[in-house]
Amino acid sequence: MQKPAREIISSFWAPGVVCMGILFTGVFAGIQVIWDRQFGFLKETLVAPVSRFEIMLGKTLGGATVAFLQGCFVLVLTMLLGFKVEHILMIPLALMAMFLIALFFTALGISIASILEDMQGFQLIMNFVVQPVFFLSGALFPLTGVVSFLSIISSFNPLAYGVDAVRGSLTGVTHFGLVTDFTVLVIISSVVLALGSYLFSRVEA
Repeated sequence: MQKPAREIISSFWAPGVVCMGILFTGVFAGIQVIWDRQFGFLKETLVAPVSRFEIMLGKTLGGATVAFLQGCFVLVLTMLLGFKVEHILMIPLALMAMFLIALFFTALGISIASILEDMQGFQLIMNFVVQPVFFLSGALFPLTGVVSFLSIISSFNPLAYGVDAVRGSLTGVTHFGLVTDFTVLVIISSVVLALGSYLFSRVEA
């Protein structure tokens, strides 16, 4: 007898699926920068009486919000299919982690798009970055017990801390610890925002 769909969504995979949706939506938000440059919209934006930092911040927050809302939709969908949150009061913490993931990867996508002029090149680079980041994040398999070199690589993977923060908030099971997860997410998001602001300030429309 086939299992109902609600039993298929496990407490382990659901947070990983949520983060996957945020990751892919966030990083490819950078395509908009290249698109605007190719069609002349970026030139009109840059002549606005605001700083380039504010323009970059607005684009980042807009893309991050879209990615975050998509992650929320996926989270609700997993709950409808049977995923059970262990600690209801920890949901706001999970949402905070989801937004930090969206902010980091959107800023990363815009940073890379700021130094590229070819859309195909951007897609190639982002696919080269995104696939290893996702598969080594612990979204699909636990990082506990993996071979040592994979464990070391995962410890340098930004998404690993995001997935762990979302999973830890919703299920109570963490690999790095919630304090470490949020500390890393805040630091790397700030660094990438600063880097993206610098790179965007050098964009020539």
